[in-house]
Amino acid sequence: GDHLYVEQQEVVEHKGKILLQRPDSEDKLDADRLTETALEQINANRPFRAVAEFFNEVTYFHLVPQLVRFGAEIGGKHLENDPFGQGFLEKIAVTNTNTRKSRLNKIAASLKHIVPQLEEITFERDATNGQPHLRVRFENWRANNVSQREDQLSDGTLRLVGLFWSLLERGGPLLLEEPEISLNRDIVLRLAGLIYRLSVPVRRRRGTERHSERRQVILTTHSPDLLCDQGIGSREVLVITPGKDGSTVNLLDDDPGKRKVLEAGVMPGVIAPFRDQRAQLPMHLGLSL
Repeated sequence: GDHLYVEQQEVVEHKGKILLQRPDSEDKLDADRLTETALEQINANRPFRAVAEFFNEVTYFHLVPQLVRFGAEIGGKHLENDPFGQGFLEKIAVTNTNTRKSRLNKIAASLKHIVPQLEEITFERDATNGQPHLRVRFENWRANNVSQREDQLSDGTLRLVGLFWSLLERGGPLLLEEPEISLNRDIVLRLAGLIYRLSVPVRRRRGTERHSERRQVILTTHSPDLLCDQGIGSREVLVITPGKDGSTVNLLDDDPGKRKVLEAGVMPGVIAPFRDQRAQLPMHLGLSL
């Protein structure tokens, strides 16, 4: 059965004032209360509901090409919010026609910068079984241009289509995991700029005023090339260093030496410690045959 989690500690603090601290006296009388956080309970999170709303808006997306190609054949239950794209084509299918066409046109225009032969991306349904499909048309030396469905596209192209679609959706912070996977170096070098340009502005309220800002994108990467973009600020890069007692997170420019180099115009990807000796695995892993 499902594993039952029991809360060990929950503290909410705002400007030095503690709004909530658990376990409290009621938790001690009824231990079952600790199977739910106050954050997830509407009747308990009123003083800090903005935090709950923020987390509810966070989206994690990591498209798995095989699930897009064979989602209908695999079937089964989709995970909540479909983080791996098994229902990606159906999501496109139920999108308003004008919105869908606009997004696919924007995706095609962006992809054309890195795949010049790409002409357009359209949506269609199979005439036999009604299954949704994407069709991508490429310019070709033949009289008639070549077109491919999503099951004929490369992993990299499918991942980019999924990534760009998610960027064009409105919502809270978008979490991406290693978006460089399956992409060649030339594309990875342009990826940060593409992510920025495609992130749609969203309207948010601050106090009594509303303002427009781009959707926040948080990503993890093992690629120095992804960080070789002049538009990436030094305080936008966090370095995660594994240790015996867990990982530590620091801003790249917390290091005075690196900060001086960054201020001189060197891009983060050049000096980010992707190969930090402290984090290297030993060559001998203790395996024997």
